[in-house]
Amino acid sequence: MTQDREVERQRLGQKLKDAREYLALSQDEVAKLLHLPRSAISLIEAGQRKIDAFELKKLSEIYQIPISKLTGDESESGVESVSIKHLARTASKLSDRDREELLRFAQFLQIKGQLRTE
Repeated sequence: MTQDREVERQRLGQKLKDAREYLALSQDEVAKLLHLPRSAISLIEAGQRKIDAFELKKLSEIYQIPISKLTGDESESGVESVSIKHLARTASKLSDRDREELLRFAQFLQIKGQLRTE
């Protein structure tokens, strides 16, 4: 395996691990969803196991991240971007009233953060 492929596989593994941990999923839970042994998830995240297209597609669905973000440039798929998109997807499933309350809470946190920096 060339050095570039090894680096890319490790980068993909780290992105998958970050996404799994962000969603507070265990390797065992993900393995069950993919019908794989837990050790396969561990090897994928360590960059030591190839991942086929079906597995990547399924992981993309589980983590709610487009495949292009997992395989693309590191700068395009930062944890902050992922967390904001996850928050937006989650908020879209709330009622209008709950979204308004979430917005008020976000504004409260923003003001609180500004007061800390002053």
